[in-house]
Amino acid sequence: MNSTIAQLKNQFQHALVAAFGEDFGNADPMLMPTSNPKFGDFQSNVAMSLAKPLGKSPRAIAEQIVQHLALADTCEPPAIAGPGFINLTLKASYLENQLARMQTDPRLGVEPAKNPQRVIVDFSSPNIAKEMHVGHLRSTIIGDCIARILEFEGHDVLRLNHVGDWGTQFGMLITYLREVAPEALTTADAIDLGDLVAFYKKAKQRFDEDPAFREASRLEVVQLQSGDEDSRRAWQLLCDQSRREFQVIYDLLDINITERGESFYNPLLPDVVADLEKLGLLEQDQGAKCVFLEGFTNKEGNPLPLIVQKSDGGYNYATTDLAALRYRIQQDQANRIIYVTDAGQANHFAQVFQVARRAGWLPDEIDVVHVPFGLVQGEDGKKLKTRSGETVRLRDLLDEAVDRARADLEARIQEEGRQETPEFINHVAQVVGISAVKYADLSQNRTSNYIFSFDKMLALQGNTAPYMLYAYVRVQGISRKGQIDFEQLGADAKILLQEDSEFVLARHLLQLDEIVDQVGQELFPNRLCQYLFELSQKFNQFYDRCPVLQAEEPLRTSRLALCDLTARTLKLGLSLLGIPTLERM
Repeated sequence: MNSTIAQLKNQFQHALVAAFGEDFGNADPMLMPTSNPKFGDFQSNVAMSLAKPLGKSPRAIAEQIVQHLALADTCEPPAIAGPGFINLTLKASYLENQLARMQTDPRLGVEPAKNPQRVIVDFSSPNIAKEMHVGHLRSTIIGDCIARILEFEGHDVLRLNHVGDWGTQFGMLITYLREVAPEALTTADAIDLGDLVAFYKKAKQRFDEDPAFREASRLEVVQLQSGDEDSRRAWQLLCDQSRREFQVIYDLLDINITERGESFYNPLLPDVVADLEKLGLLEQDQGAKCVFLEGFTNKEGNPLPLIVQKSDGGYNYATTDLAALRYRIQQDQANRIIYVTDAGQANHFAQVFQVARRAGWLPDEIDVVHVPFGLVQGEDGKKLKTRSGETVRLRDLLDEAVDRARADLEARIQEEGRQETPEFINHVAQVVGISAVKYADLSQNRTSNYIFSFDKMLALQGNTAPYMLYAYVRVQGISRKGQIDFEQLGADAKILLQEDSEFVLARHLLQLDEIVDQVGQELFPNRLCQYLFELSQKFNQFYDRCPVLQAEEPLRTSRLALCDLTARTLKLGLSLLGIPTLERM
């Protein structure tokens, strides 16, 4: 099903060619949904933009365009307003036909991508021997949502977890554990991850203050990198323990992801340096091997170097990221690579991409995108931390969301005098609590910081997951009350639009394909959230103003079909955000 706006744009382009010649075939029709329904559904401002090149008044241009517009099947006769705006109102018959097609389509009118791509989404990326904290929330949730949308569009998506599982921190931690808890290096789960994190902090302190410990840690890294059996076994135990803890979080959030950590690329790093050297891109700077960057300067105005091999022969993040990028292009055959990390890494990726381009590893036809996001802040507007100043553990945050959702639900059940089983209460609390956290994050413009507030995200009113879930539940309530099986309505259940609120809901339902396409291209999940929020509002207005079960036939069946289409659209949209629906709340 072609989107309505795409069809209209196509007709405008034909009209522009017919009216003014082939030179105007690529002119932007400047067609937008109207902000005020009294001007119809869409408005084109193209006549104003053509006044100068054509040497005519915008109104005269608009009249010529309208004469050549073939929209009889789609719209009422176009109206010219003001200095030359062209207003279009969709016909009821067109809307009804489009809804009928949407009704019979399991994909609700969203066509698969015409040219599916191999896409890599790099997201989450916690560090081994550290607990996942609130800082990992955004990358994990945004990355998963982007992957879900691209998968739904039919792209071949590889979800990669580039975990920090290599480097100096392991030398430091293993050296410290040999002294204080040697059993942790030989026995699985000898200490829990919380203790491991505490030991890591103490190891870091020793590393910063004690030169002898620092040297021992450095030698441990060399042992590890050279494949020493004891060091590798200790490293593997630490990785496995962290991995199990990460999986608890991923299961809670319903995240599927393939781990491919920094260690995977370690054997490839010498070739990265050697190949950059062969290409003449490397320069020595204070003993380090660097690529001097174009467009990046230090305070003195001199070109900034990207270090790819340190003066002691070690490698760093940039070397690993170059190796990963090259592997993803050459071995994974990716057409598009999406990195979901905080905005603070924007310069790092711009520099890595530049070096890869200059080396010829990153051809123009491969799309590499950094998807940046802002901070999660506490209600005081500062970085979200515990009272003791520690970073908030992600597990604690999710558990508290579920506990609060359970308390809200139990209070509501008591107020309404309902009896519910513990299983029902636990399931609803789990879905609402986790969904509220996900939705609160995804509904923000990802480039902005946002304030984390349990009260706001769990509210039944406003742009929240509970509001969205409640709109879906409302339709299921209609089904139960009227003993309606929506699947038995049949493909021939005709939709008839009569009331204003029915038209408003119909037009909004038909925008789903445009929204999914837009998010797949521009990677802003908040646009899908906004669409679903407005859909819920428009459905609630329709429900309040138009009787459904009490309506006479054929309106009753028509309105039931509209309810069903709304519920299916909400369910699909929420699933793309990683949010399941509930039959009751």
